[in-house]
Amino acid sequence: MIDKADTNFLLNYIRTIPDFPEPGIQFKDFTPLLGNKEALNKTSSLLVMPFKDEEVDYVAGLESRGFLLGPKLAQDLNAGFIPIRKPGKLPADTYSQKYELEYGSDSLEIHADALKKGDRVIIHDDLIATGGTVSAASKLVEKLGGIIVGFSFIMEIEFLNGTTSLDSSIPCRSLLKV
Repeated sequence: MIDKADTNFLLNYIRTIPDFPEPGIQFKDFTPLLGNKEALNKTSSLLVMPFKDEEVDYVAGLESRGFLLGPKLAQDLNAGFIPIRKPGKLPADTYSQKYELEYGSDSLEIHADALKKGDRVIIHDDLIATGGTVSAASKLVEKLGGIIVGFSFIMEIEFLNGTTSLDSSIPCRSLLKV
């Protein structure tokens, strides 16, 4: 569990950009956090803590901001990293899953050979909003036979209730609730 001092420290490095990428959206920008070495190191160490004893085989990071800390999380857990990307970005055979955003729809893809049945996977992204993206990623991991052992986020936008779309038996860890 993240303590109040760490929460307050990290929140200092999150800024809100109004009307991005569409009018009415209050975009949570964590690039200031990435640019501060102390905040970045704190975030990295806090992300790994809840999963250090889970015997993780892979961290699946969601395009694009899940790619920023997902590989470090995988490295710290002695696991591999699987990119889950937007359509047409992966070069080999893929599986695809459509999902809804708070302002439209999209789809994600995973390499068909990214993991094997029984592999233990954490799904990581920078934030969870409505839960559509991470739900689509979950379906892709499960389609390949992976076992989801956790969801990892830097931020959770609480009022959108995205975590309610996830399997409640799987641990869901968000460092910040905004």
